[in-house]
Amino acid sequence: MGNITATMVRELRTETGAAMMDCKKALEACEGDVQAAKDHLRKQGLKTAAKKASRETSEGRVFAWISDDNKRGAVISVSCETDFVARTDDFEAMLVALSKHVAEHKPAGVEELYAQAWSGEEDTVEAFIQQVIGKLGENIKVTRLGFFDNANGKVDSYIHHNDKLGVLVSVTADAGDKLDAFTKDLGLHIAFHNPPHMTRDEVPAEDVERERAIHRETVKDKPAEIQDKIIEGKLGKFFSELVLPEQPWVKDDKQSVSKVLAAALGKEAKIEGFFRFDIG
Repeated sequence: MGNITATMVRELRTETGAAMMDCKKALEACEGDVQAAKDHLRKQGLKTAAKKASRETSEGRVFAWISDDNKRGAVISVSCETDFVARTDDFEAMLVALSKHVAEHKPAGVEELYAQAWSGEEDTVEAFIQQVIGKLGENIKVTRLGFFDNANGKVDSYIHHNDKLGVLVSVTADAGDKLDAFTKDLGLHIAFHNPPHMTRDEVPAEDVERERAIHRETVKDKPAEIQDKIIEGKLGKFFSELVLPEQPWVKDDKQSVSKVLAAALGKEAKIEGFFRFDIG
């Protein structure tokens, strides 16, 4: 190794996380200059990321970060090429860092996230991810993100056992242990029932009118004075499949989510919102 010692290689590996052989080659290329070797490794990482940018990413993980007081949280979906890489410690460390960054810096979307300044050696979040790509040797992409702040309630998460499905919820209430239990169950409910909407207003008007027209046709032979009532009842069933508060509760399908919420946490309690991400 000449003036490049094994100790130098190990120390560079510890500082950068790069493979031993890559560290050795970087030190040799830079004639033992450690800082130059670090820069060399970063440049190589960027080149690797550029080469892998077009490769398919069908694996990955959904990950959530929640503050210690449960007042702030974020969830991200990050894809990669293989489940093996998704299970590595380096990938996990990246998920922790990125989700915490999202909770604290609140990017409006993935594009804004990538452009934001990064707190580490890299200038931007995108550069940080590119360095991870260079290290792990696979294309990696943040595909979705979401975050909540709730000073008057709780932000909580549910991550399915396969780490490919995750939910972030925000509930306003003052109910201690009951709130803790409800948010956990709510995350499970959303993961299982996959509600498309939070309120009726979010359901596209054309979908509602199409449903109304279908039921109007089916009741045309009924007495005129009861037709509207029947149609509204049918629409209630329609909304109960699409709108979270109106869905049958995951642990008791005889009750709606809104009724369970009020019974558990009081009539003033409110579900502020949710995110549900999955891989694949």
